[in-house]
Amino acid sequence: MSDQTIPSLRGRPIVTGFHDETTGSIQYVFADPETKRCAIIDPVLDFDPKSGATATRSADALLAHIKREGYELEWILDTHPHADHFSAAGYLHDKTGIPTAIGEKVVKVQRLWKGLYNLPETFRTDGSQWDRLFADGERFRIGNLDVEVMFTPGHTLASIAYRVGDAAFIHDTLFMPDSGSARADFPGGDAHALWRSIQRIMALPDGTRLFTGHDYRPDGREAAWESTVARQRAENPHLVETPSEEAFVRMREARDRELPMPKLILHSLQVNIRGGRLPEPEANGRRYLKIPLDALDGAAWGA
Repeated sequence: MSDQTIPSLRGRPIVTGFHDETTGSIQYVFADPETKRCAIIDPVLDFDPKSGATATRSADALLAHIKREGYELEWILDTHPHADHFSAAGYLHDKTGIPTAIGEKVVKVQRLWKGLYNLPETFRTDGSQWDRLFADGERFRIGNLDVEVMFTPGHTLASIAYRVGDAAFIHDTLFMPDSGSARADFPGGDAHALWRSIQRIMALPDGTRLFTGHDYRPDGREAAWESTVARQRAENPHLVETPSEEAFVRMREARDRELPMPKLILHSLQVNIRGGRLPEPEANGRRYLKIPLDALDGAAWGA
């Protein structure tokens, strides 16, 4: 694939990844080396499902890194409503006043999960829990860095990637080359759409640095999260062994049928469709999560 397939974006961000051992999630801070302006991508709010305890250690570590490096935070960005961890976007916004953003299709996810959770009519499904909703192809800047939003559905119907200079934050489309691709069987997911999103990413210049959203450390190796377009194309078995859309979809759907649901999917979506905020306290001052029973059988997934 020629490096001229898609025009390059200005800049080479400094990227620091933070691996959350509990969920396998990667949080990112990327910064413009010239202006020291930066953004956070996919921050994690700590949650213990056994005790119900929440904490902000992971998110606070991002802020400590930003302070230590002398960066100036400009954006708190999510790639999609996550199914395996709570987003800390709401906490970070409330603590810093920095705006939050996600893709504009999040409203469809909100509508879907509002029904699954039977949330009250007062729950807003207009994306107003974030400060900005990005459209496909929209561009903005952080310091001197060009940032482009890429609509990359399949894992969810609202997923976006952020292309920043010579880097792209591709969330749950492709993992590291030894770990294949993301599942596409969540409510609103679609293996065909995932294939097309992966092909869009693979059309980026060969040297584009790709930063994935999770790493589950196969065979106990050290956590890793950076690859390139060229390396993915050459080494990822879900690309090498299934070179057509039909073959990929057969493989992906067969694998997904064998995977258990993420242990936090029902916990996390009700937080993440709120922009990373916990449900409002009830009359006794406590907050409660709502777990719909028998919601994730096949009949509930057609939306």
